[in-house]
Amino acid sequence: MTTLTDPPRESFKLSMLIYDTRYRSLTIQIVALIGFLLLIGWLIGNTAQNLADLGKEPSFGFLAEPAGYDINQRLLDYNSQDSHLRAGLIGLLNTLLVAVLGCITATVLGVVIGVLRLSKNWLVARLMTIYVEMFRNVPVLLWIVFTMAILIETLPAPRAFRGENPEASMMLSDSVAVTNRGVYIPEPLFSNSLGNVHLFGESAIRFDVSLDLIAFLAVLMAGFWVSAWIKRRADRIQEETGDRPTTWWQRIAVVVVPTGILLTVLGFHLGYPELKGFNFSGGIHLRNSLIALWLALSLYTAAFIAEIVRAGIMAINKGQTEAASALGLSPRRTMSLVILPQALRVIIPPLISNYLNLTKNSSLAIAVGYMDLTGTLMGITLNQTGRELETVLMGMLVYLTISLSISAVMNWYNNRVKLVER
Repeated sequence: MTTLTDPPRESFKLSMLIYDTRYRSLTIQIVALIGFLLLIGWLIGNTAQNLADLGKEPSFGFLAEPAGYDINQRLLDYNSQDSHLRAGLIGLLNTLLVAVLGCITATVLGVVIGVLRLSKNWLVARLMTIYVEMFRNVPVLLWIVFTMAILIETLPAPRAFRGENPEASMMLSDSVAVTNRGVYIPEPLFSNSLGNVHLFGESAIRFDVSLDLIAFLAVLMAGFWVSAWIKRRADRIQEETGDRPTTWWQRIAVVVVPTGILLTVLGFHLGYPELKGFNFSGGIHLRNSLIALWLALSLYTAAFIAEIVRAGIMAINKGQTEAASALGLSPRRTMSLVILPQALRVIIPPLISNYLNLTKNSSLAIAVGYMDLTGTLMGITLNQTGRELETVLMGMLVYLTISLSISAVMNWYNNRVKLVER
């Protein structure tokens, strides 16, 4: 219902899209979006036309062709007659392996170094400062090559372990051999194995799943679930009565005892590496290329994480430390129970960026011969097939997916630990 005091409504005119501030910003955004889409369309069309002129129409059929090259470090079965898709999958798993190991190691080192940088001990604080400045101001590629050179030049060759008076000896009761060809560690074996489950037949993504591993993980997860239930029960009793029952031995028992029984039934034992001929055989072989890449990326990224941790701790009011000291908490418990939990809201957002950088920096693995996604799909496969566009696009898509997945997980964790304001 209108009244006599209401101004008459102005009818819509096309000129209002430009001159009316209510519509101008929307008009500019739509025009910019149309221009961007036209540019993308032109680039795609021009690329497709150029490829057609060269007789290289986009096609992914090359993925089914035999790869024809070996991959030295791998988590799944592979041979040179497998397809390029299989080789790319092996490279992807190698990339994920380095990323996971690097993120875990860099986080542990970064937190420790960041805390020690704030130490009241002058020597410790200065040593940590030297570490941070030394690693973060030298390109990571140089650290990767330097670490690889140290492993090759300083570690003993397998022949040094031979003879009555060998120049080198194995470690940890002759179970670990550290050589210039890599590190050999014991391999878990089962005398009464349940066997494997073959998934996806003979396709490129085929792999075998150990029933022993499935049973072990199932029992272990069940034990942790029961342990968490015992803790919740103890919390409930404490809230109702004020007394907390002693449950630590129960929580340990429900995890350790069933797992130990399962391993005993399966006949768990370790297969140790042995020197045969000119090299070691048996056990798990961690090649120098993997170790060098892992250590270099971890040490390099830890320097940045240390600065993030230091900044997060310094962002917490000193009154928190003083209050914890007044309650009788030791400096160690004050840091672990009071300071670090509050500092997480400052630490986690930039920590995500460092995880992403570590994952992307793993593409430098080709410098030391580690066959990751860049070395397989976007390296040898690209050179053999001449499919530059397809392989690079697939590699970009994979790295984008990994990065978005890391961001999603870390953002979820950030939302879980952030302070809720009232």
